[in-house]
Amino acid sequence: MKQNFLQIDVAKEYPEFALTANLTVAEGEFFSLVGPSGCGKTTLLRLISGLAVPDRGRIILDGQDLTGVAVAERRIGFVFQDYALFPHLTVKGNIEYGLKVCRWSTAQRERRLRELLALFELETLANRRIQELSGGERQRVALARALAPEPFLLLLDEPFAALDYGLRRRLRRELKALQTQLGFTAIFVTHQQEEALSLSHRLAVMEGGRILQVGSAPEVYSKPCHPFVAKFLGDANLIPCTVEVTGAGLLVTPEAGAAFTLPADGGEVVEPGSYLLMIRPEDVVLAEKEVVYTGELMTVEYLGHGFYAEIKTGADLILKILVEKTTALKAGQTGGVSFRKQALKLIPIN
Repeated sequence: MKQNFLQIDVAKEYPEFALTANLTVAEGEFFSLVGPSGCGKTTLLRLISGLAVPDRGRIILDGQDLTGVAVAERRIGFVFQDYALFPHLTVKGNIEYGLKVCRWSTAQRERRLRELLALFELETLANRRIQELSGGERQRVALARALAPEPFLLLLDEPFAALDYGLRRRLRRELKALQTQLGFTAIFVTHQQEEALSLSHRLAVMEGGRILQVGSAPEVYSKPCHPFVAKFLGDANLIPCTVEVTGAGLLVTPEAGAAFTLPADGGEVVEPGSYLLMIRPEDVVLAEKEVVYTGELMTVEYLGHGFYAEIKTGADLILKILVEKTTALKAGQTGGVSFRKQALKLIPIN
């Protein structure tokens, strides 16, 4: 596996927006770009595909500098949000289109078409018009068409956006299984954190034209390096605190809460100063010992697998908590909460 299969170091400026991106993608990796609408995800895909030209920098794919290389010659497949299928062509015609552009022989086209129709379970739909297909069927045709010329890289720009939740989940699992089976390299754009966390080998969180953090899904979720990353990838409690270094470890004093010690574990060096204490709702626990906060349950929602609650503590601090359904919770209750210390993350306040 080539770790630097795709190397990106580019900048693109518009009157109202500027993008800078520096990252690498490994061969066979499923890499996701996640962030809110307008953060630059689709712009970055367009730069990689050649649909847009960077103002500065280079994009290198499998050792080839793509500067000046035409879109059709980049060996890159692209699945758009609206699929961009040709309505005047059949399913077979759509899948074959890229093969004809790449001048595959008739025998090669027929062989590849049979493979893809079987792989995507489209044999019975081969002669259907696009207008006659369901949303899930169109999505499978779009993937088959993009993969037909055996591209070096597959770009997917929110391909599930127009589908209902149940179909999104099913197609997401199918896409993951397909990528594992075929081993193609993919860059997937989404603003849905659930999709990014479940699909990705690694992901990059973007905001305002910048890449804030790159890492595996568990790493970025549990150890965000920026408040935006913490809040975008799931619910997060962000509590101002001060940190002192003592012989026993780190003395953490959260705003309006009781101080506690995090033992020194030989990990990253933490300097004394002001931080945001990040803790996910599932790592806040109801407690009678080592209580950090005491407060009143303001909101209690039953979610099936458990309860989501908000606890109002001193200084009007609201803590989000997620507890098992076996725990009896009722709005108006008062009690203490503590934190699973191994799940805490200190984010410096710049």
